[in-house]
Amino acid sequence: MFLKESNSGHLVQIIDLTELVNPLRREVSGCYHHGEEVQETEPFSKRELVFPSGEALPRCWVDPHYRDDEIRSTGMRG
Repeated sequence: MFLKESNSGHLVQIIDLTELVNPLRREVSGCYHHGEEVQETEPFSKRELVFPSGEALPRCWVDPHYRDDEIRSTGMRG
């Protein structure tokens, strides 16, 4: 999967999608997509990545507490 680095606009190929969707991970392994040569894998902060369209990543991928308000309002405990 390709995402875009929001500050530079460069495409980043995500190596492990499970890292991406895990809200407990703040970084994901990826590599820049420049030309034909494969770039070195490096960590990227999820907060600095967006979809190629510019849309932000889903909150459930970046915030482990994304449902806390919902759980509090229904009185559920977990």
